[in-house]
Amino acid sequence: TSMAGFDDPGVFFSDSFAIDEQQDDQQLTRTIAQKKFKEFIREYHEDGLSFRYRDDLRKHYNMGQYWLEVDLDDLRNYDDQLADHLIKHPSEYLPLFELAAKEMADEVTKPRLEHESEIQDIQIMLKSDAHPIKIRDLKSDHMSKLVKISGIVISSSSVRAKATHLTIQCRSCRNFVPNIVVRPGLEGDQSGGVKCPLDPYFIVPDKCKCVDFQIGRDNVTVGIRKPYLRIVGIELDNEGPGRSARSTVSSEEEEEFRHLAARDDIYQAVAKSIAPSIYGSEDIKKAIACLLFGGSRKRLPDGLVRRGDINVLLLGDPGTAKSQLLKFVEQIAPIGVYTSGKGSSAAGLTASVIRDPSSKNFVMEGGAMVLADGGVVCIDEFDKMREQDRVAIHEAMEQQTISIAKAGITTTLNSRTSVLAAANSVFGRWDETKGDENIDFMPTILSRFDMIFIIKDQHDEQRDTTLAKHILQVHLNALQSTSNKSELDLNLLKRYINYCRCKCGPRLSDAASEKLKNCYVRMRGGAQIYERENDKRINIPITVRQLEAVIRMSESLAKMSLSPFAVESHVDEALRLFQVSTLDAAMSGNLTGAEGFTPNEDQEEVRQVETQLKRRLAIGSQVSEQRVIQDFLKQKFSERAIRTVLHIMLRRGELEHRLQRKVIFRAR
Repeated sequence: TSMAGFDDPGVFFSDSFAIDEQQDDQQLTRTIAQKKFKEFIREYHEDGLSFRYRDDLRKHYNMGQYWLEVDLDDLRNYDDQLADHLIKHPSEYLPLFELAAKEMADEVTKPRLEHESEIQDIQIMLKSDAHPIKIRDLKSDHMSKLVKISGIVISSSSVRAKATHLTIQCRSCRNFVPNIVVRPGLEGDQSGGVKCPLDPYFIVPDKCKCVDFQIGRDNVTVGIRKPYLRIVGIELDNEGPGRSARSTVSSEEEEEFRHLAARDDIYQAVAKSIAPSIYGSEDIKKAIACLLFGGSRKRLPDGLVRRGDINVLLLGDPGTAKSQLLKFVEQIAPIGVYTSGKGSSAAGLTASVIRDPSSKNFVMEGGAMVLADGGVVCIDEFDKMREQDRVAIHEAMEQQTISIAKAGITTTLNSRTSVLAAANSVFGRWDETKGDENIDFMPTILSRFDMIFIIKDQHDEQRDTTLAKHILQVHLNALQSTSNKSELDLNLLKRYINYCRCKCGPRLSDAASEKLKNCYVRMRGGAQIYERENDKRINIPITVRQLEAVIRMSESLAKMSLSPFAVESHVDEALRLFQVSTLDAAMSGNLTGAEGFTPNEDQEEVRQVETQLKRRLAIGSQVSEQRVIQDFLKQKFSERAIRTVLHIMLRRGELEHRLQRKVIFRAR
């Protein structure tokens, strides 16, 4: 709830609308209005037993919180005319409301101690269930009236003092003029004596009354020149995509969540509810379910913090629904921020320091990783980011903080967020023969991802038929609900995720930790054997971070069923997910699974054929395809290896078919 019509540095106007309008016959006088506001605070009740605002005022005052939140709907139910005057003339009636609250506070807090004889001013905070309007929809008829707007506050100034009542003294006659009310606008004070010269006064600061105020910036002020709104109440909106679900859970909802957690197939139900319109990708959906629930954040005795959030990288071919998965996660996450790699800079992802145009001071604005604190940040086109921008999120992904030392501002911001990133291969599509050359990321950033999925668009007639049927069904039934009974409702899933993240923090059991230790040693040993056999280091290292990744995944699986401990079954599923994601990606240098090749002999044969063909067939020359095959067959190479090399070089564009595909031409 906001109120327009107050002064601001650089914006000056007089509040003439509240005075010059035609006076209504039933207009309340100031005294009667103040008396009615006081009666409202004293007498308003909902069930005849609890006097809501009177009790709240007493409780807040005794706690040293000198404010009272009032629902405009309650005031309208008590006295519709009084509420109407407050909405139409807030600059006149809101001070009366606060004076009435101050008098009421004097009554409800008696008797008081001697040093508490002076009553503090009470600030009235207003809220309403009315529909908000957009800032760009504000018109002249909203001027100096109460309006409710929606938006995101992106920065705020430091708290400063603003005078409400002045005491001035004349330089000539030394007389004081006390208690001058500072009104909005440009009106002055005409209380000088005849003998006093022009502008003889100076302000006495010790005898003035001031209030604290702050200026906030909103991110939806496009097309409006210098909007100025005085905030008289703030209400957090928790519904909609990318916003945290409400923190209070009713007993009925809690009972529903307990029944949900007791289901044997809760893990499968949650995974099926992740983007149900996307066919297949079961393991990826299960990994995203783990990411949404997250592991347990741990604060160690020495003050260090181990992150509980899970990071996932989807790496693969175009057209495999990576961006659709990211968009869905932005909607279902408690707090979700979506950004694209090419349009994201280091400052936009972390934090930036800019000069405030009004105060000329340097102020700090949080980026996507800070805004997504406590949720998920989805970064699409991760491979299109500049390297220096990608380096900026290293600290945020592991330490979960963002350190800033710019323009005299040295601070650390929290960035307790999961990262879900999507990227393409270096060659656009995944090239089986290139192995780990497809991955154009440094090991430093890859080790920070708990799960890395390589998604390949493989040609399979049966799978393509099923996929085509599914996509056609989605388009035909776009407006109809086609959800299965096994899927969870979107709002229910969102509330359940938020409930589990807040209420459950599982730990590993002793048996599970022993099993995990042995599996980690075997993983390290397998990676070492692979490096020794291939005489090269793998692109995705298996480090202690990967052990912590499996621990976090086990804890998130336990969190789905609200279990206090992650047991061996959770560890088994976490290890399986880790095997089909990061370990398979780490071993992507071989040709296993591609055209039926084995990683040793056949791979070497393909390389020999490719090397010899490039040496013998110069760029710009052409030769019969059948002749090439016959020539290599005489050298005891297998026909499958020869045709594979020709297919790969044709796909890369190094060779071209000519003369009805009988002749091959070396293009580059």
